[in-house]
Amino acid sequence: MQDNATEVTAAGIARLAGVGRAAVSNWRRRHADFPRPVGGTETSPAFALAEVEVWLRRHRKLAEVPLKERVWQQLAGHPDGPVTALVHAGCALLLIHDRPPVWLDISSGTDERLAALLPTALDEVLTPRVPGTARPGRTDRSRVNGQNPVNTQPAATPVTPATPATPATQATPATPPTPALAIPTAPRLLPSVPLLRGVAELAADRGARPTFEFLLGRHLDANPRQYTLTPPDLAGLMAALVGTPATVLDPSCGTGALLRAVADRPDRRLHAQDSSPELAALTALRLALHTRAPVHAAAGDTLRADAYPGLRADAVLCHPPFNERNWGHDDLAYDPRWEYGFPARTESELAWVQHALARLRDGGTAVLLMPPAVASRRSGRRIRADLLRRGALRAVVALPAGAAPPYSVPLHLWVLRRPDRTHAQPELLLVDAGRFTAEGRGGPDWPGVRETVLDAWGAFDRDGGVEERPGVARSVPVIELLDDDVDLTPARRLPPPTDTDGAGRLADVRARLDETLRLTAELAPPPAEPVPSAASGRLPLTTVGELARAGALVMRTGGHGGRARVPVLTDHDVLAGTAPSGTLPESEEEPVLTEPGDVVLPVLGGGAVARVVDDATAGAVLGRNLVLLRPDPAALDAWFLAGFLRGTANHRQASSYASTATRLDVRRLQLPRLAPDEQRRYGERFHALDAFERALREAGRLGEQLVRGMYDGLTDGTIAPH
Repeated sequence: MQDNATEVTAAGIARLAGVGRAAVSNWRRRHADFPRPVGGTETSPAFALAEVEVWLRRHRKLAEVPLKERVWQQLAGHPDGPVTALVHAGCALLLIHDRPPVWLDISSGTDERLAALLPTALDEVLTPRVPGTARPGRTDRSRVNGQNPVNTQPAATPVTPATPATPATQATPATPPTPALAIPTAPRLLPSVPLLRGVAELAADRGARPTFEFLLGRHLDANPRQYTLTPPDLAGLMAALVGTPATVLDPSCGTGALLRAVADRPDRRLHAQDSSPELAALTALRLALHTRAPVHAAAGDTLRADAYPGLRADAVLCHPPFNERNWGHDDLAYDPRWEYGFPARTESELAWVQHALARLRDGGTAVLLMPPAVASRRSGRRIRADLLRRGALRAVVALPAGAAPPYSVPLHLWVLRRPDRTHAQPELLLVDAGRFTAEGRGGPDWPGVRETVLDAWGAFDRDGGVEERPGVARSVPVIELLDDDVDLTPARRLPPPTDTDGAGRLADVRARLDETLRLTAELAPPPAEPVPSAASGRLPLTTVGELARAGALVMRTGGHGGRARVPVLTDHDVLAGTAPSGTLPESEEEPVLTEPGDVVLPVLGGGAVARVVDDATAGAVLGRNLVLLRPDPAALDAWFLAGFLRGTANHRQASSYASTATRLDVRRLQLPRLAPDEQRRYGERFHALDAFERALREAGRLGEQLVRGMYDGLTDGTIAPH
């Protein structure tokens, strides 16, 4: 199986060549020798990667396909689908990571030899690392008998037995859970051999673990609507709340972000389950590459077909699906897990809460991400009341908006503990971290969130209470919460934040607004002077594409991953003129870092915007849907370039239009051919306009802040009406 079996879409061709999709469409229309589609549909055709690569080189559109792009396109165009390809790649990477000499030996011959020898080699690696992995050609008697093979624990992994349920109370699952991984057979592996060789070459440069993270990140990024991800910062906070447990369960593991964030220890054991077989398989491989701990993973509906009925874990971490109606309400009415009450059909989240408590040892801790409505819905008040009375619910934390999908909703964390003793006067910790919401679409101030939440939880867990911080944290006696509503929303139970100097703070805002308005008036451009008709002839024009080919500028596109903790300049930041505020999936992909004098343009949305990077923005990672132009200072003035690229007519002629979006082909943007001195004259004027625009934005922000502060001060009594 050769590379020419790998297909690539128009979007993939655009990424390979560093252009917009409109450019690929133009090439198809204007060049008779452009490769013909070999698959896909009329509206989304697919092309042979090898033919595309030859054509791009012949027309000098591409010097060489980078190895990581070649591997990604092989994976994305795999005949059995990208998930199968990713699983095969993960298996090979685990072999390369654990036993590199074995990989070198079996990969030294033909493709057929590699495919024939690989299943046996994978069996030797996967079986101890991912217990319960299904072996090729083996009929698993435990599965035939309706048992779950992944429940088989190694001798060194004792599990506290569960209280057996009687046949009358135990719901029989329609579909029992299955092992997350099955070792692929030689015929299944043969189409993947070219991909696996490329993956091995990439791993030799990057390492096995970063290579899998890169490929997984690209797959998740290419299918954003298929997966609900747990952001790394949130996963780290949830893991920190449970400390350093030995046995950890995630019953809705997704891509394994929560288990990956758990602190390492020599005797750690990880258990994962997900209803999606593909996510269960990817999580098993991701965790096996990340840790030496045994990874028990299963695929199946956790509530209907629990893979670990006998497990008593030290900790449970869970980001469950929200607002599910078909969670098993009709099938599980007499399930023994409902110790605190049978959840209503609309309360699937409370079913997950009780499942987590049922899988904990006495004194074990669970942390679940919850929608805020669960804290106050009337249909769940009796279960909430029983959780409080028995001391199972220990803390409710209100996160800032933007912490996790859906980003517009401020989600909650529930911290639970399986009761191991009776509390004389039980209390509930309430924390509101909403003040750490960041402006714009950027994520919250995670260091502030983490410090506030962990400090409050540490004090509460140690002392049984916490010093009250108005508007932030309070330990509330349970008796105060057991009213008709049992409303656990932190903002409704915390005293309002004290603001002893509200008037003084607003006076400072007013002074800054006065200064900004004065500066804005000074920066306002002078009256426009028309150009005499005799001098208004059209200037000779060039395009960004021509300048790039001539070496006058370098063009780069935003990435799909990057290093952790590096601020990301997003398209929203460029449009709003704000500081870098975004995040990208963590991967080892080399990010594009901005430098002073770069010109950055968004390619979606139709806005005529171009931003010159200054010292404050330099060093940020270039985000998705952005194009960076790095002009040669000897040939192009940055402000001259940015100014002409902002012309409305210029954007209109370089844009393509779809039913729901407008996309800019940056290479088609035009600017006049002018001498350096004339460029600088234009550049100075454009720079002055940019300063005026920034002052207007700042005045608007300060005005909104002053108005909101006055409303709040007048209504809460901290500001007098006269």
